[in-house]
Amino acid sequence: MAGRAMNEIARAPALLIRRALAALLVAALPAACSGPAAPARPPLEGARIGGPFVLTNQDGRQVTNRDFTGKYRIVYFGYTFCPDVCPVDARNIGAGLRAVETSDPAIGARIVPIFISVDPARDTPAVLKSFVANFHPRMVGLTGSAAAIDAVAKEYAVYYRKGEVTPGGGYMVDHSRVAYLMDPQDKPIALLPQDQSPEAIATEIKRWVK
Repeated sequence: MAGRAMNEIARAPALLIRRALAALLVAALPAACSGPAAPARPPLEGARIGGPFVLTNQDGRQVTNRDFTGKYRIVYFGYTFCPDVCPVDARNIGAGLRAVETSDPAIGARIVPIFISVDPARDTPAVLKSFVANFHPRMVGLTGSAAAIDAVAKEYAVYYRKGEVTPGGGYMVDHSRVAYLMDPQDKPIALLPQDQSPEAIATEIKRWVK
């Protein structure tokens, strides 16, 4: 027993030294790794998305992309007769922007949510006005001629196709489900998670809007 005790006593300084060194290394790691992080690059930086357009807003007034210069934009393509995803996505976008406006009013004020219809035959300015008013007081609804919608959809790399017309005259429109965050110079920044919670949208907005 005495010999075992002596061995343990002899090993104690070495154990203490190893533990002390380990503690020093752990303490040093944050200092060594906490240098200035490289700024994140926008995921869509340099992508050929967005461009000039001439459309009609929900008040019947002609607008162009230049009317939004100096503002960040959330651009979403959909249609008001959509039975499922479009109202949900518009609601999430509006709620996400309201969350930003509550936590960071200056940032929120710099963002314009835009809903561009891919169903211009039915989405008149009056119909759009009633629709967008449900989701955010500053949401802009845009429509136009079939040719104008074709052109802006191509600028934003958005696919859409009118479905078969039912005997009652109704139809669905298949379309891309994306929400672009654009910068004040009309350049793409990132895709927003419009199919997720308003909190997720708000987090992504605050990541990029400065």
